[in-house]
Order: sequence, then structure tokens, then C-alpha cells
Amino acid sequence: MSGKGAPELSVRNCQDLRVAVIAAQWHEKAMDGLLDGALRALHELGIDEPTVLRVPGSWELPVAAKVLAGRGYHAIVALGVVIRGGTPHFDYVCQGVTQGLTQVAVDTGVPVGFGVLTCDTDEQAVQRAGLPGSTEDKGHEAVTAAVATAVILRSVSEPWH
Repeated sequence: MSGKGAPELSVRNCQDLRVAVIAAQWHEKAMDGLLDGALRALHELGIDEPTVLRVPGSWELPVAAKVLAGRGYHAIVALGVVIRGGTPHFDYVCQGVTQGLTQVAVDTGVPVGFGVLTCDTDEQAVQRAGLPGSTEDKGHEAVTAAVATAVILRSVSEPWH
């Protein structure tokens, strides 16, 4: 089971953070679960007015994240689903999206929560999407990781008093 060994993150003092969630539109059922999980996590953290953008697919996530990182967001969460097919398209999309989101985070210093499911089947995506009966909630996890990282980075960037 993936997710085994995940840390229990406790995030505090984050209500003032500007957070954006970017969600692809492909694979609607799994995407609905990912987005619901992300919004639920933000609400639990006291971040009740995130920016939510819907982009056509996972391929468009990095460019949207790059633009938002330059507009003062403290954390960005990228949500998408890519399902393996019978061609190498899956490999190119997964690699490009992963490298693009990594580049945005490293180049800008803005944490990017990685909520992109890269699965062999629709059933695997649904199991990770945080829907009723799912075994994992990757949208929730991506938000928690991004916001926790933003809080950690803020703690080292503020001057000592």
C-alpha cells in the first residue's frame, strides 16, 4: 500500500497564508475527490479562502503554478490524474509534469504540493482520491505537505527578535 510510513504532520499558525489549488479536469471522478480532500484540508487548517483554478489537464499544472508562484502565494497545490494507456504518452506527461512542478518550487521557493496521481488504472486513482471507500486521500496530503513546508520556510525567513 502506498502511503505506508507517512509522517503525521501537525501544522499551526497558517491561517494567514495565501494558498492556491490548481486542479486538472481529466478523470472527473478522481479529480472531484482530490479537490474535495484538498479543500477539506485547507478548511481544517483555517484557510477558508484559497484560490482554486481549473486547468484542462495535468500537463498545464506547471505553467499555472509558475504564474501563481510569482503572484505572492505562500503555497500551491497541484492536483491531477494521469492514467497509463497503451502508448508512451503516459511516461512523457508524468515526467514533464513532475519535473515542471519541481522546477517551479525550486526556482521560486514556493512549496508546491504534489497531488498528481500517476496510476495504471482508473480504479487505482479512485483508491487514492479520498472518495468514500478510498484507501488514501492524496488531495488532503498534498495540501498538508505544502502548507507545512510554507510554515517551516516562513520560520527561517523571518528576522530574529
